[in-house]
Amino acid sequence: MYPDRVVSGMRPTGALHLGHYHGALKNWIKLQSELPCLFFVADWHALTTHYDDPGSIEANTWDMVIDWLAAGVDPSQATLFIQSKVPEHAELHLLLSMSTPLGWLERVPTYKDQQEKLADRDLATYGFLGYPLLQAADVLIYRASMVPVGDDQVPHVEMMREIARRFNHLYGREKGFEEKAHDAVKKLGGKNAKIYNELRTQFQEQGKAEALVQAKAMLDSAQSLSTADRERLFGYLEGGRKRILVEPRALLTEASRLPGLDGQKMSKSYGNAIALREDKESVIKKVRTMPTDPARVRRTDPGDPEKCPVWELHKIYSDESTKSWVVKGCKSAGIGCLECKQPVIDAILKEQEPMRERAQQYLDDPSLVRAIVADGCDKARKLAQETMRDVRSEMGLSYS
Repeated sequence: MYPDRVVSGMRPTGALHLGHYHGALKNWIKLQSELPCLFFVADWHALTTHYDDPGSIEANTWDMVIDWLAAGVDPSQATLFIQSKVPEHAELHLLLSMSTPLGWLERVPTYKDQQEKLADRDLATYGFLGYPLLQAADVLIYRASMVPVGDDQVPHVEMMREIARRFNHLYGREKGFEEKAHDAVKKLGGKNAKIYNELRTQFQEQGKAEALVQAKAMLDSAQSLSTADRERLFGYLEGGRKRILVEPRALLTEASRLPGLDGQKMSKSYGNAIALREDKESVIKKVRTMPTDPARVRRTDPGDPEKCPVWELHKIYSDESTKSWVVKGCKSAGIGCLECKQPVIDAILKEQEPMRERAQQYLDDPSLVRAIVADGCDKARKLAQETMRDVRSEMGLSYS
């Protein structure tokens, strides 16, 4: 059984904003203390939509990594690396493309959505069509068991699972597999061998999912098995093929949707974002000039918090007593809009303060960031090379 592992990446779009922090980075920071995590800069993915304008990728990459570190991603707990520095991603992408049906790529929900949203760009390219397959390679190459995603990305993870399953079906046909699996069962010992066979029968003949869970747990704890025998028994358990690539599962994240200054989704392209490390005076100015409930023309006019973008920020940043104060004061005109905004300003600045402090050492000495990423690339590449050795072998490409 391959160990649990989490893989996630971000396209390098430059300095991140608070929406990225609440939507993804807070979850990364939580996960890194619970499981082995690999977080990567998806610089090749940036080319799928901006292949004609690659000039900003390098600067955006380093800005983004500094933001990760500033937010609290810890290189002593997680592996940070750049996708293009691990060329095995591209090799696995190529080999998976040989057996991935074209229809699978065309049915990805975001394929047509993105084409419509980015109508000003020529996206009739293989790179754009094939980006979900590259995403799959990014995860499968580390035999990751979990991918943290929001609801909209679940179809991508399901496709990764299908690609891994198809690959294992095509290439897990090990010569003499049945005999080797039977020999591996014997190594479990008489009692456990009998239990394994019974659970396998329950799963394959009766479809009992709990039998599969019990059998996998038993294999995980079996000390007498080599890695190869354990993988054979996992494959034999589920249908008779050796498992080469792991089917990852979607780890649904409780991402807080931080609205922008105008109430829409926070986005640099909408001009409504607050950067992770934005200057203090700029933050104050942006929040103080936020639009509020149009009904509050004068200070004495009562308002409705539900019609005010500032209220959406209070939902993220304010405690219950502050929110009660806002609702009461707004509806009665007991407080003005600038008074209402001050707790949000204070909370954002408090959140950003440690980020600015952590970032400063990397801004003062960029070589620290380069060293962290170089170390992460080395670690990631060793894992990727292990997978590719097995993939090449099973595909008949390991000859010399």
